[in-house]
Amino acid sequence: MNYLQKPRVGIIMGGLSSEKEISLESGRNIYSKMDRNRYEPISIFMDSRGAFWEIPIKLLMRNSTKDIEEDLREEAVPIMYEQLKSRVDLLFIGLHGKYGEDGCMQGLLELLKIPYTGSGVLASAIGMDKYVSRKLLAVSGLDVPRTAPVFRGQWPTENSGEILEKIEKDLGFPCVVKPNREGCSTAVKKVVSRDGIPDALTDAFLWDNTVLIEEFLAGMEVTCGVIGDDNPVALTPSETIPTNDILSLEDKFLYGQGENKTPARLPEETLKKIQETAVQAFCALDLKGYARIDMIVRDSGQVVVLEPNTLPGMTPSTVLFHQAAASGITQACLIDRIIESALKVHTTKRGPL
Repeated sequence: MNYLQKPRVGIIMGGLSSEKEISLESGRNIYSKMDRNRYEPISIFMDSRGAFWEIPIKLLMRNSTKDIEEDLREEAVPIMYEQLKSRVDLLFIGLHGKYGEDGCMQGLLELLKIPYTGSGVLASAIGMDKYVSRKLLAVSGLDVPRTAPVFRGQWPTENSGEILEKIEKDLGFPCVVKPNREGCSTAVKKVVSRDGIPDALTDAFLWDNTVLIEEFLAGMEVTCGVIGDDNPVALTPSETIPTNDILSLEDKFLYGQGENKTPARLPEETLKKIQETAVQAFCALDLKGYARIDMIVRDSGQVVVLEPNTLPGMTPSTVLFHQAAASGITQACLIDRIIESALKVHTTKRGPL
């Protein structure tokens, strides 16, 4: 990288996942908040075919990814994968979900030898896979929900009754059904009886070949951002208050829908325990740069890790910015620290991150 000039930071957004609209919001917020005195931001849109385009402000401000795609050929400049390295010095990944957060984009950038923000290939893939990440977190001594996977080949079959019986026996009701590798509460359902399992599985299988059935945990849902690499630091934990039993997409990202409180309304010692747990999960999964760890605090005070978010939302209303502010970090400063972390780890790595 040529440090005699400002680094060119590409912000990639959009993508192929169910979370592409949130990605668009994250991407343009990163673009607008990035310090122009230190970096030259370049907005890059990933369309529904996986192609890259450098887009002008007039497209960046469109309402939806569909609106942007309609005028790409007239208003944007296509970027071939192999051309990307000549256009940017670092890529700030504003993508969420499949093909952006799960190691696919990270693997492409490793092949292209382009530094990028966030975790590496393996850590990203594991972080996206709730079932695998819970196994690793449990081995590391962290509490996770009791979870049973159902694979597409198992449902529906002549053994479907046995699966229902096992769910009822091992997990009980209510329980939660969700796709293994989706975010933003996509196809997540609270099921209160055995009769509700088949429909919930059918909906979840539209999104993944593996569906998780997990115990329903009563308590306060909290989330805690972590930043750094060798010595990660937890931000101020937040309490997330859903409008219903399950936190929805609207609760997470829409103004006036749902509620977040930062810091969470918990005793100081419990807040500290949440921060310690978040850092432990971050390190156990070998995450880098920044992440957000979602947890439940039971009435007993036990902190249970639900899942990591290796590329958490960076929309204007995202809880990560609230936590940073409570920890004395501005939005621009947080973005700057994420970029600095990426430059550091990609300069010192040996092989893929």
